[in-house]
Amino acid sequence: MTATAEVAAPADAPIDARPSRWPVWALVAICVLAGALYVWAIGGGQVGNSYYAAAAKSMSVSFTNFLFGSFDPYGVVTVDKPPMSLWPQAIAVWIFGFHGWAVLLPQVIEGVAAVFLLHRTVRLWADEKVALLAALILALTPITVAINRDNNPDTLLVLLLVAAAYAFTRAVQSTESRPRTKWLLWCAFFIGCGFLTKMLQAWIVVPGFALAYLVGTSAPVKRRILDLLAAGAVLVASSFWWVALHAWWPGSKPYIGGSTDGGAWDLIIGYNGLGRVFGGSGNRGGGSFVGDPTIGQMPPGQVPTGQGPMEFGGPGGGAMFGGQPGATRMFDASVGGQISWLLPLCLLVLGAVAVAGVLQWRGKVPGVPAERAGWFMWGSWLLVTAVVFSFAQGIFHPYYTTMLAPAVAAISAAGLLMFWRAKSFVRFLVPLSVAITAVWAFVVVSRDTSFHGWTRWAVFAVAAVAIVVLLAGLRRVGLVAALVAVLLTPAVWSTATAARASNGVMPAAGPVERGGGGFEVFMNGQQPPGRGNRGPMMGGPGGGELTDEQKRILDYAEEHGDGAEITLAIAGSAQAASPYIMRTDEVVIGMGGFSGSDDAPSVDQLRQWVREGKLKFVLGGGDRMGRGGPGGRDDHGRQEWIGQHCSTVDPSAYGGGSTQTLMECHA
Repeated sequence: MTATAEVAAPADAPIDARPSRWPVWALVAICVLAGALYVWAIGGGQVGNSYYAAAAKSMSVSFTNFLFGSFDPYGVVTVDKPPMSLWPQAIAVWIFGFHGWAVLLPQVIEGVAAVFLLHRTVRLWADEKVALLAALILALTPITVAINRDNNPDTLLVLLLVAAAYAFTRAVQSTESRPRTKWLLWCAFFIGCGFLTKMLQAWIVVPGFALAYLVGTSAPVKRRILDLLAAGAVLVASSFWWVALHAWWPGSKPYIGGSTDGGAWDLIIGYNGLGRVFGGSGNRGGGSFVGDPTIGQMPPGQVPTGQGPMEFGGPGGGAMFGGQPGATRMFDASVGGQISWLLPLCLLVLGAVAVAGVLQWRGKVPGVPAERAGWFMWGSWLLVTAVVFSFAQGIFHPYYTTMLAPAVAAISAAGLLMFWRAKSFVRFLVPLSVAITAVWAFVVVSRDTSFHGWTRWAVFAVAAVAIVVLLAGLRRVGLVAALVAVLLTPAVWSTATAARASNGVMPAAGPVERGGGGFEVFMNGQQPPGRGNRGPMMGGPGGGELTDEQKRILDYAEEHGDGAEITLAIAGSAQAASPYIMRTDEVVIGMGGFSGSDDAPSVDQLRQWVREGKLKFVLGGGDRMGRGGPGGRDDHGRQEWIGQHCSTVDPSAYGGGSTQTLMECHA
C-alpha cells in the first residue's frame, strides 16, 4: 500500500515464475477453522433465540408467512424485524424439518462466507498477506463466534456489509466508467439488503462509504456525484420494497410486530430507528427491555436489580446488558471482552495513517485514490459505528458489536503489516502495538480471572518475547510472536465460546454472565451460575421441550376444539407460544406479539374468530409480560374481553396445575 508513503513501504518480494499455492491453502484452513468454531455442537438441542426459531418454522408453512416473517403459523403478527435474516432459516426448516441444527446451519454458512469475502475484499485493497491476517482476525473475534452460533439477524447483516465493502472496493479500483458505476450500485444494493435484515443499523456505514467514494475514485467530480445519486436511488429501492409490498399487499397479511399501527414504516422510525438511538418510551425503544425479543418486558428506563423475580432498579437504559451509554462503552465490562481486544491497535493505526496522510498532502506527494478510499471506508465504518453504539440511549446488546469486526480485522491487519514493512522509525510502532494490545488484554481478562485467567500472563510473556525479538532486528520471528501475542486471548475466548453447547438467548463470549450471555433464563427458566436460589428473573419456558402440563393442555384443546383453525391462543406474549410452535404442528398463536403490547389480534378479530368457530381455547397465566397496568403494557382490551367471553376450564379435566389457566371462549 502506498497511500501512507513511509508507513506503508512494501517489503521486497522474490520473483517466482510459478504462482504460489500456499495462500489458497491458508485461506481454506482459515475458513475451515471458522466453520469449526461456528458449527461445533450446534446440534446439541439448542435453537438459539426461540422467538426467531419459532418464526422460522411458521414461515416454512405459508408463502405469506415467509414473505412477511410471521411469528405464528396462522399469520397473525410478524417478528419485530424485517424477514431477510429468517428467510435462509425458514428454507432450511422447509427442506430438513424443524431441528436446532437446521435453524443454525444457515448462520454458520453465512459466517464462513463473511470470512472468505473479507479476504477477497482486503486482498483487492492491500495484498494477500494482509487479507489472510484480516480473515483470521475476523474468524477469531469472540463475539463473531458467539453470534454465528446463534440465529439473530447480525450474522447476515455482517455478511451483507462485507459484500457491500467488496463491491465498493471493486468500484473505486475500476478505471472504466461503466464497471465503476455498476459496482457502486451493487454496493448500495447490498446495504439495502442489510436494511431488510436489521433496518437502520445497516445504514450506519452509508455516510462513510459515500465520502470514501468522493475522495477515492479517479472519476470526474460530476461523475462521482451522479454515481452517488444513482446509488442512493438503488439504496432506497432495495431498502423499502418490502415496506411498500406490505403496505400495498392486496390480501390478508400479518400485523408488523413492534409497531403501533401494524405497518413497517412505524417500526423503522420508532422501535428499530429513533428509539434505538435516542431512547425514550415514546420511541418504543426506551428501556433496554421494552419489547426486545432477546429479553423480558420491563418498564421503560428501568433495569432488574436481581433481587427477586421481577424487581426493577433505577434509570439506566442499557446498563444491564450493554453498559451505560458513553465514550467508554466499547471497553466496559459488558462489551470489552466481545470486541475491544484490537480496538486500541486500530486507533493507533488510524492515527498513524491520518498523520502520514496529512504529511503526504502537505508535501504534495501523489497518492493512490483507491487505497485512500479503502482507509476512509474501513476507518469510517469502525469509528462511526462505534460512536453510534457507544452513545445509543435505547436498546443495545453487546452482540451488536459484531458489526465492528470486519473493520477491526481489516484495519488491524493492514496496520500491523504496514508498521512491520516500514523502513524507518515507523517500524517501532509494531512493538508499541504489541505492548498496547497485551496490556489491554491483561485488563479485560483481569475483570474475571475465573474464565481462563492464565491467558493474561501468557499474553504478557509472549508479548515480551515479541518486543525483544523485534527490537533485536529479527523481524520475521518477531512478527510471528507479535501475531501470537495479539491473537492469543481472543482465540482462547472464541474457542471456549464454541465449546459451550449454547450461548443462550443473548449470545456473548467469555464468562457466562458477562455481557448478558447468562440470561438464557428468560427463555428456559434456568439460572446462570452464581444466582443461587433467587428464582428465575424472567419469563417461562422457551427453547426447551414442552412440559407435561403444556402437552396435556394442548391435547385437551385439540381434542375439544371442534375443528377450530386455531388450536390455542396464548395471552401475554409471543414467548409463551414459542415452545408450542416449535415442538408441535398445531396452530398456536401468541397474542400481542413479542411483548404482548401489539394490537394483534385485535378484540374485533377475537370476536370474529370465536363467532366463526376458528378459535375456542385461550391460555392465560404463567406469563408476566404484556399486561396493562404498572410494570406492563397495554394489551388493547384483549384481557378484558377474554374475561367477559371465556370461562375457565376445570384443571382436573386436563390434569393441569395452578400456573396456567385454560379458558374456553363463547360467541
